[in-house]
Amino acid sequence: MVSKTTGVQRRILMKLGKYKHYKGKIVEVVGVGKHSETLENFVIYKEGKNLWLRPEKMFKEKVIVNDKAVPRFKYLKEKGSDKI
Repeated sequence: MVSKTTGVQRRILMKLGKYKHYKGKIVEVVGVGKHSETLENFVIYKEGKNLWLRPEKMFKEKVIVNDKAVPRFKYLKEKGSDKI
């Protein structure tokens, strides 16, 4: 995938598997993709029966909870693995 501004290929580095949202819900990252117009990176994840898209930058950012910076999503385990 090539960036329009720099011409540099940039892959989305994202482990597939279970993540815990900072509010407590467990989600499963099932894929990654790019916006067809802006080439912005997106993470595709499943929560229950719903599929969601979130910009990669937002998925990986930290949020402030009780005056402490914590990951929005914390990696728990690989897809298909019973280990946490």
